Amino acid sequence: MAKHFGAHVALDDVSIKVRAGTIHALLGENGAGKSTLVKCIMGEHKATRGQILLDNREVSIDGIRDAHRRGMGMVYQHFTLVPSLSAAENLVMARSDVPSLIDWRAEKRDLLAFLERMPFRLPLERSVASFSAGERQKLEILKQLYLARRLLILDEPTSALTPGEADEVLALLRSLTRSDGLTVIMISHKFREVTQYADEVSVLRRGKLAGAGTVGALSVDAMSRMMVGDAVLREAAPRRAWDVAQHAVALELEGVSAADDDGRPAVRDVDLSVHAGEVVGVAGVSGNGQAQLVEVLSGQRAASGGRIFVDGKAYRPRRAQMRAGKVFCLPEEPLRNAAVAHMTVAENIAFRVFDEPGLRGFCGWLSPARIRRHALSRIAAYRVKTASPDEPIGNLSGGNVQRAILSRELSGEVDVLIVANPCFGLDFASAAEIRARIVEQRNRGAAVLLISEDLDEILELADRIAVMSEGRIVYDAPARETDQPTIARAMAGEALARRA
Repeated sequence: MAKHFGAHVALDDVSIKVRAGTIHALLGENGAGKSTLVKCIMGEHKATRGQILLDNREVSIDGIRDAHRRGMGMVYQHFTLVPSLSAAENLVMARSDVPSLIDWRAEKRDLLAFLERMPFRLPLERSVASFSAGERQKLEILKQLYLARRLLILDEPTSALTPGEADEVLALLRSLTRSDGLTVIMISHKFREVTQYADEVSVLRRGKLAGAGTVGALSVDAMSRMMVGDAVLREAAPRRAWDVAQHAVALELEGVSAADDDGRPAVRDVDLSVHAGEVVGVAGVSGNGQAQLVEVLSGQRAASGGRIFVDGKAYRPRRAQMRAGKVFCLPEEPLRNAAVAHMTVAENIAFRVFDEPGLRGFCGWLSPARIRRHALSRIAAYRVKTASPDEPIGNLSGGNVQRAILSRELSGEVDVLIVANPCFGLDFASAAEIRARIVEQRNRGAAVLLISEDLDEILELADRIAVMSEGRIVYDAPARETDQPTIARAMAGEALARRA
């Protein structure tokens, strides 16, 4: 398979073989060609050259609908659900045989029977717009299983799931490959999942096949070398040792509450403080109010109660106060929550500073040339891979969107940094880059509130760890005084005495 976009070679004669009834892992750095390859398989891209053999017969797949007719389905890294519809409506409307008049009572009865066989439950009546990223990820996977695909392509299927949920999903998929003949191509960056659940692996690097083999015959080190080649990973910033309790409180939440999109309590009387030079990690199972808390702190959702203080002063998350308090935010799914996909990389990077002296043109008019020059410096500093600053940001890979938005949010002096699932769907090199940037800000004295569903990330970065369950902070302890089993029990809802 080869695919050229003008002069850019995204795929360079890549050949893989996926055996029926197996899980085939597809590894590679961001920009290695993984998404391009699976989109060619699904007929979303027309390959420049190459063949697709399905059941040992050459086929020409003419678009997504043709792929679906052949029993092929894909769960994309960026969600494809209709936010205004309920979970039940998203499932039913995805079928190719939707009747003109839908008997919803019968459909919901069938859906409940289907869910009984699944490892997790989702509220069928709720609109998808109110779902967290983790809940949407589950629904995307459920949708493909509901549609009875025989070849399923998954792009980072467990990025928004807890380790326990990820194991449940992957164990289910593995059992279906054994019992029902399901075949899975899984794009992943988590070696634990690959070694535990995949049968075979193919590794792409810079558009070429860098290696392949059975999982049992390849070590994690061998797969890492195939992925990275001679690239040098950015070393994590050394953590400055200091007593954070001696530093002033930079961000404080007192009794903060907020409702979800349906008006139900989502954030309940949250008390939390973050000192300057401290990373406070908030762990929790997806859907326990973390997404709504980030929206409150970033000004995307109104609080229903409580107060927020920055440097001891009452704070409302509006642009002027964020600028005055030097508060910056990287929400989850930045392409949906922190960027305008059809606008250029340069324009998205300039959102924070377009009206500041030095970037304004004559009489205060916008200056595209100055905005472009500013973006070029940020692109270089954060190693954003883009054809040009004039490229629509929606065309970038997930890791490069994350880098571009982070370059904007760290464009000035930072006192408070709020980050949510910063490494969602990223390969380990991109994740290492983002995490090192977070630690750098902490070392410079910024207060960092890290909300993440990746417990390993919390344990790596946090000075203090809190757990959020059912909208409340149910556990709070210094990182050096806790451990993963204790945190996991709190995440699972086990009653624990809160520790200061």
